[in-house]
Amino acid sequence: MVRVFAGVAALADAVGQDLGHGAWHAIDQAAISRFAEATGDRQWIHVDTERAARGPFGQTVAHGYYLLAAMPVLLAEIFRVDGTGAVINTGVDRLRFHRPVPVDTRMRAAARLADVRVTRRGVAELSVEVTIEVEGTAEPACTAVVHSMVRPPGTAPTAQPVVVAGSR
Repeated sequence: MVRVFAGVAALADAVGQDLGHGAWHAIDQAAISRFAEATGDRQWIHVDTERAARGPFGQTVAHGYYLLAAMPVLLAEIFRVDGTGAVINTGVDRLRFHRPVPVDTRMRAAARLADVRVTRRGVAELSVEVTIEVEGTAEPACTAVVHSMVRPPGTAPTAQPVVVAGSR
């Protein structure tokens, strides 16, 4: 069940709280292979089932960055903030891959609200501690602190010039 916060003030009151767990998600070879194609990371431990069977994990494993890329979706299953204009990912700290996620297993996220800072303009800067768990395994597969900016309705981000490589 998604935990719903009625604005950034309610979110700020929850600092230090565990926000819960998301649903279990199957990690199959098709998903791993699609990620490999999308990113160009076709290392054999991810995509070559025959070679991976003889490799260090005995089967293919999900990319570590697959876990990172899945975090926004997994976190959306755990909590949301109503009454916002936009939620913008601003960074990740302390990203660690502790153990592989083998093909044909299930993973889920757990989250803890580590910090919320609200500016005078009502923009909230969140730090969420995320743990990616693998079903049936005690040690987490991945941990990270995910940072986001939650903007109230009607506030525009500060305009930054966009520089495209080779456009100067």
